[in-house]
Amino acid sequence: MTGSDATPSFRLAYVPGVMPDKWVRIWNERQPDVPLTLTQVPPGAAAERLLGGDADAGFVRTPVDREVFSAIPLYTEQTVVVVPKDHLVTAVDEVAPEDLADDIVLHPLDDVLDWESLPGRPALERPATTADAVELVAAGIGVLVVPLSLARLHHRKDLTHRPLKDAPESSVALAWPEDAKTDLIEDFIGIVRGRTVNSTRGRQQAPARGESADADRGGARRKPAPGKAAAGRSAGAKRTGKSGRGAAKNDRRGKPRRRS
Repeated sequence: MTGSDATPSFRLAYVPGVMPDKWVRIWNERQPDVPLTLTQVPPGAAAERLLGGDADAGFVRTPVDREVFSAIPLYTEQTVVVVPKDHLVTAVDEVAPEDLADDIVLHPLDDVLDWESLPGRPALERPATTADAVELVAAGIGVLVVPLSLARLHHRKDLTHRPLKDAPESSVALAWPEDAKTDLIEDFIGIVRGRTVNSTRGRQQAPARGESADADRGGARRKPAPGKAAAGRSAGAKRTGKSGRGAAKNDRRGKPRRRS
């Protein structure tokens, strides 16, 4: 099967916590003949998957290497602390880092927050994943600081969360390899940015019948219809002739006499 015979498809990667359902639904409505394949990838593997050609575009967490990727920032998440439901901090609406000074704050290896200094006390070992860390919180081993979407993703009935102020935040972006932008990627960008199906932005559309002449008006002055230019010149000539007769009349009158 040749490349021209292959059925087009769009492969979209996304990291845990991102919910692409809304955009996928719109895609399926607008592109019923182009199936979209969703693949969840670990945060640290998203860039490798995109560069390796395993996906056309992806929802990734920033920062993004802008030397090899193009990216559109989408939103920044609130940071929360996940705790057991009977934890002391559940008595307040917002937690400060110093409120966790006596707690073991778990730091999983797939953490997506860029910490300069983690609050609380460190654990003896770092959990391999955020999911493992959540299990340790449920066991009473410590607490966990994550973006809100990950707290919701790993929700348990025996756990809750509170906003944590003065903490690093995680942002999500749509990214694709800099040298691999396609028409399908442009179409998906339009969906993510909220463009309507009839929007003139995005992929270049072929002009409708009769529009090409209109588009050329700004680049060249319209030629006058036959006869109009000559008429214009004749009118100009008449005006010039009238002025000439007036000048000749003034010449015949001569100079005004001096009064004695």
